[in-house]
Amino acid sequence: MSRRRGTPHVLAVARGDEPADLLLTGGRVFVPGTREWLDRDLAIADGVVAGWGPREAREAVDVGGAALTPGFIDAHMHLESTKLWVDEFVAAVLPHGTTAVAADPHEIA
Repeated sequence: MSRRRGTPHVLAVARGDEPADLLLTGGRVFVPGTREWLDRDLAIADGVVAGWGPREAREAVDVGGAALTPGFIDAHMHLESTKLWVDEFVAAVLPHGTTAVAADPHEIA
């Protein structure tokens, strides 16, 4: 069953009342606010991070020390200057962790 963010399931996983859908174990989590790298497990529910630390999960994957970061935001870019269609741009940046952009359409007349 497909669920949306903020559903009771995500909140229950965050509280530790329900098992996560997926637990990424053995990762290095980057915390942007403190610029720290922490050894933590990440709990995923409905495709979003619902918490960190040891907990029950339906499935666990050992990521072998991989870096786990939040999605990056490109705070200023000119999409039209890339000369790419939007789907091509997304395919180019998403694998590198950019999940949002603040596009300034200065060349659109």
